[in-house]
Amino acid sequence: MPTISETTKIPAPMEQVWPLLRDPAVVASCIPGAELSPGSKEGMWKGAIKVKFGPTVASFKGEASLEYDDAAKTCKIQGRGIDGRGASRALASGLMSADGDAETTLKIDGEFNVTGPLETFANAGGVHVARALLAEFSQNLALKVGSAGDNLEPKSQEKEIQSAAQQSDAVKQSTELNAVSLFFQTLKSMIAGLFSRKG
Repeated sequence: MPTISETTKIPAPMEQVWPLLRDPAVVASCIPGAELSPGSKEGMWKGAIKVKFGPTVASFKGEASLEYDDAAKTCKIQGRGIDGRGASRALASGLMSADGDAETTLKIDGEFNVTGPLETFANAGGVHVARALLAEFSQNLALKVGSAGDNLEPKSQEKEIQSAAQQSDAVKQSTELNAVSLFFQTLKSMIAGLFSRKG
């Protein structure tokens, strides 16, 4: 079963980052191609994610349980999904932890398993795709932190309307999955992994 152990840094203090990480809807909005809505039980969420490469789109729908520990600044994640064609299934579990003062270090440790037609791709390159998605997530979350900070400043009604429109456009652009960007980030990750193994 493939495993993931990734660390990324968000250039913002923990006191600003953790409240956003604590909101599953905000987290989903920072993941390219992801959607999230409350499930039927507390702590359960329904989700979907799409990854587009040219004319090919891989789409998974499923559910996840999120268990937050505010004192330890961690979140346990258990998820499962099935692709739109019903041919591939995915299971994932992991622990997200946050640490730091002026800068927040976000660490994700977990494992995943994909069966069906996408199994070969997931086993060969799933970790690298996840690494690329995490990098984009960090960038988008940093934008969210900046927007939240701007909202603390008093503004006129006209400026508020203009700011809301600009933020809406920025969020839309940042959360649309850029297949070219993802491809090069994934390629970079794979090359880095290759050289690290040779060393």
